[in-house]
Amino acid sequence: MRKLVYYVAVTLDGRIAGPDGEYDFFPSGDERQSAAYSTWTNTLFPETVPTAYRAAVGLADAPNRHFDTVVMGLGAYRPALDAGITSPYAHLRQYVVSSTLKPDTDPAVTVVPGDPLALVRELKREGGAGLDVWLCGGGRLAGALLPEIDELMIKNYPVVAGAGIPAFDGAFDPTVFDVAERTAFPNGVTLTHLTRR
Repeated sequence: MRKLVYYVAVTLDGRIAGPDGEYDFFPSGDERQSAAYSTWTNTLFPETVPTAYRAAVGLADAPNRHFDTVVMGLGAYRPALDAGITSPYAHLRQYVVSSTLKPDTDPAVTVVPGDPLALVRELKREGGAGLDVWLCGGGRLAGALLPEIDELMIKNYPVVAGAGIPAFDGAFDPTVFDVAERTAFPNGVTLTHLTRR
């Protein structure tokens, strides 16, 4: 069965974005550190680079390594939409969970107005190339999908936001994950891979 993997950047206080969805405050280090970190993460997870930027970072023809499907909330989809990009991950099957987004926003994007748990359970049962489903945000959606999240890939940045969108926004539901691997980078970011216990 396919897995649902929440791959996301998080501040020290557990925020994935600021109060208005901003994420430009995440520190990336000096130019050399930033380039090394980006190259490493882009090589490991090429499919998480938006289609519009793939050619610029040498990933135009890179195959998907881990995911063939992305699930996101409207808040995660909104920055692309505001930039006039209606299909931000054209190299993946795209699902946006939203009760307000028009279903005909883009033919390559499936808008899911209802139960995200039913959607994810259906996606996980699919066969195929053995690739998983990427949950890229946001916090309310991650909170709703917590029962189905199999793995976490947390990019923890050395910054405190103070306020903003939490990584998980849902009911009190302590869920234990085990650390499978942790990688530290010179720019202060750690990437932690966790699996559901």
